[in-house]
Amino acid sequence: MKAGKILLIILLIGSVGYSQDANFHVYLSFGQSNMEGHAEFEAQDSLVNDRFQVLQSVDCPELGRQAGQWYPAVPPLSRCDTGLTPTDYFGRTLVQNLPENIKVGVINVAVGGCKIELFDKEDYNNYVDHAPDWMLPAIQKYDGNPYGHLVELARKAQEKGIIKGILLHQGESNTGDAAWPQKVKAVYDNLIKDLDLDPEKVPLLAGEMVSEEQGGKCASMNSIVATLPQEIPNAHIVSSKGCQAVKDGLHFSAAGYRKLGQRYGEKMLSIIQSGK
Repeated sequence: MKAGKILLIILLIGSVGYSQDANFHVYLSFGQSNMEGHAEFEAQDSLVNDRFQVLQSVDCPELGRQAGQWYPAVPPLSRCDTGLTPTDYFGRTLVQNLPENIKVGVINVAVGGCKIELFDKEDYNNYVDHAPDWMLPAIQKYDGNPYGHLVELARKAQEKGIIKGILLHQGESNTGDAAWPQKVKAVYDNLIKDLDLDPEKVPLLAGEMVSEEQGGKCASMNSIVATLPQEIPNAHIVSSKGCQAVKDGLHFSAAGYRKLGQRYGEKMLSIIQSGK
């Protein structure tokens, strides 16, 4: 009986390993409104290669999508009523440039207006308790714990594919916070630990806020974002220079998201090509 149990365990481990496809590359995306998607997507944005997939983060019956299921990565990627994000054109850029046997999957969990503290594994409740009322519906869509929701989805994704990187666009609400890089590091370290990842193989790609030349109201935050690699050796900064913004000085236009997302993709491709 004991030998039989051991054999059963070995078979189960083997079946789990077999279901994980090394050619299915998964990326986690999180942040605030620019990662959530502020611009309305257009007809051109609904054309997507089936090799680019999204793991649905919340139930959207009006879109025919169920949380925890994979679908072609047609926007919206974050929640039912969100817009275009850098993640959309990050994924498109990868599938256009990677071998045809590689599929790309993304998970997008983002809350407009939030500080990085919302993704603090230990202290998120304190942030939620003091969050403005208008932010709460978005937080509640993620079961009141966006970090935990992201991890839960990521673990489900690991049943099918391999997590290859993490995308971040957040910082507007932390503008001027010199401790932001350390706070991001805490989130990154927790993701690495909770998902049993190798930090040397899973880079963090962080995008800049709307640039000064585009009238960015939080452009001063970019000098703080630039220091992130000092805290996280495998962090890489994605420039927002020349990415079109809208009049509020906080968000990108649809064209801006396309260009920024392409730059996220190009940065990841350069990392892949370097073998790091």
